[in-house]
Amino acid sequence: MKNIIIITGASSGMGAEFARQVHARVLKNQNSKNIEMWLMAYDSDGLARVKKELGRDITIRTFDLDLSGNDGIRRVEKLLKDEKEKFVIDLLINDAGFGTYGPFIETDPYRETAMVDLNCTTVTGLCGIALPYMKRGSRIINVASLAAFMPLGNFAVYAATKSYVLSFSMALAAELKDRGIGVCALCPGSVSTNFANVASNGKRKLVWHGLDPRKVVAHCLRTSEHGGRIAIWALKWKLAAFLSRFVGRYAGARFTFLFHKRPH
Repeated sequence: MKNIIIITGASSGMGAEFARQVHARVLKNQNSKNIEMWLMAYDSDGLARVKKELGRDITIRTFDLDLSGNDGIRRVEKLLKDEKEKFVIDLLINDAGFGTYGPFIETDPYRETAMVDLNCTTVTGLCGIALPYMKRGSRIINVASLAAFMPLGNFAVYAATKSYVLSFSMALAAELKDRGIGVCALCPGSVSTNFANVASNGKRKLVWHGLDPRKVVAHCLRTSEHGGRIAIWALKWKLAAFLSRFVGRYAGARFTFLFHKRPH
């Protein structure tokens, strides 16, 4: 029986960091013999770099796929169905996703709907096709965001997609509790990745005040391993998530629209 770990968005950013840290954990536990890591992303060059960095101690397979929407889900489903050897999915990490900056009226509507497809549809579908291959002790990590806790002006669709991921993850965790399958939503604030460069169409190269992705990922993996359902690492992020309960949805959106401009 083969054990598979699937990480999407693994070519860069937190997805690549998840790959590094999961790889290290597997080696430390000395249970790598029957484990395969499946790294998925659209960027084949990035996947190749991550695979080369990780080395050959564990079987690592890379899949340069467009994971977006129902077509992306079907591509992954075919990979699972085509496997000849019996297997279990030990861990699914849904990291693939992106954001867009700017007032909704000034953004490309097709890019926004593509974001909904990847951030919401793909996460939902991959959980659905993976679950039949999971067993007690298997885990799912869905990457949401601190933006999940409140509607945000100049970030409207992204915040909405991450609110969906958080809500879906909590409901899924409740449904899967008796099956012994854990679900954890990672809800980070600003992290030092390529996110801002993509979201701003190259107008902001770095995430402002971004924190270390290594610490964010390590905390998330520990939280998931110990049965936690929401992973929020930094104290200021925890405080922001808590205080969001006391801010009206419209008030929060209006304030961020007026005072938190984003290049786009």
